Amino acid sequence: MKKAQLVTGPILFTPRLILRPVAAEDLVPWIAFHQDEQTMRFLGGVQPPSIAWRGLCTMAGAWGIRGFSMFSLIERDTGRWIGRAGPWCPEGWPGNEIAWGLAREFTGKGFAHEAAVASIDYAIDVLGWDDVIHTISPDNAPSIALARKLGATNRGPTQLPPPHGANPIDAWGQTADEWRARRATR
Repeated sequence: MKKAQLVTGPILFTPRLILRPVAAEDLVPWIAFHQDEQTMRFLGGVQPPSIAWRGLCTMAGAWGIRGFSMFSLIERDTGRWIGRAGPWCPEGWPGNEIAWGLAREFTGKGFAHEAAVASIDYAIDVLGWDDVIHTISPDNAPSIALARKLGATNRGPTQLPPPHGANPIDAWGQTADEWRARRATR
C-alpha cells in the first residue's frame, strides 16, 4: 500500500507539468539531480546525499516558514520528477527569485519555461510580489536565454549569501507591471 502524501502548499498545472511542493517521494530523483555534475554546475556544485536531503527538507520547510518555496516539477504524462522551479528567497537573498533547475535529460524541451511562467504568475498574482529576479551565473547561457525569453533584463552583478557569496552572479529581473504587460500580449 502506498503511503499518502502530505501536500503542504498549492498545486499548479500546466499543459505538461504538475508543480507541487516537494515531498518525501522526491528524494531519490532529488539526490540523483544533485549528484549530476553538469546539472549542478551553476547550482552550487555536486552534493552528497546527506546534503541533498537537507536541501529537500529546506525546500519543504520553507512552505511553512515563508509561505512559499520551489515546486517539484512532475511530468504529467509519466508522473516522473523532472526538476524544481518556483519562488525562492532565503534569508539574505538579493530579492524575490523565481528559480529553475531540471534534470539533464529534461533540458532543452521547454519545461523550464513552462514552469517559470506558471511560477511567475503565481508569485505575482497570489503572493503579491511586485518584482521578480533570477540569479544567474554570467556563464550560464541556457538560463540567460530563458530569462530573456521571460522578458527579464540583466540588472548587473549581485551577491548571494554564504556559502555562495564567491560565485559571480547577475540579477536578471522585471517588475510585476512589466510581466503583466507581456502576459497581456501573449
